[in-house]
Amino acid sequence: MEKSFIIAGFGGQGVMVMGQLLSYTACETTDKYVTYFPSYGAEMRGGTANCYVVISDEPIGAPKVNKADYLVCLNDPSMERFRDAVVPGGTVFVNSSVVTLAPEREDVRLVRVEAGAIAIELGNPKVLNLVMTGAIIGYTDALPAENVLQTAFKKLGAKRPELNAVNEAAFRRGLEIGRRAKEEQ
Repeated sequence: MEKSFIIAGFGGQGVMVMGQLLSYTACETTDKYVTYFPSYGAEMRGGTANCYVVISDEPIGAPKVNKADYLVCLNDPSMERFRDAVVPGGTVFVNSSVVTLAPEREDVRLVRVEAGAIAIELGNPKVLNLVMTGAIIGYTDALPAENVLQTAFKKLGAKRPELNAVNEAAFRRGLEIGRRAKEEQ
């Protein structure tokens, strides 16, 4: 089974980290195939940033997809740009702390995640990407949740292990939100 993701937001929101966590986890802890294709705007912080991730049981033909199964929007410009890049029956995840626009489509599911508010509540606005990653995993089951968390510890906590506790709390909050959203649909 193949699952494709477009993750989009502003530079500095952790868009690439989210894609890398999914990719590294698939590569290093499963027997799945994975592609990761980053795309940056002209500016690093505050400019546009998006990435494409495909995780599959079979070899993958192309790293970039025109239509993804899942879209993750961290800001309104990303919703404007990518709302039509989701397959019918796909799912759109939004950081509802920031995103005010809707997909404006009846053929996709919407999962709202107060990622920014949760990150601030946890004391570190930078962990909003881990909240969103948890929600993605909880909803899609694309990868084993504990593997993703261990990859986060390995990749993000290696230089700053003191952040592992808040990273885990953020991931687990998102995981719960994703699982609850899956049960409700």
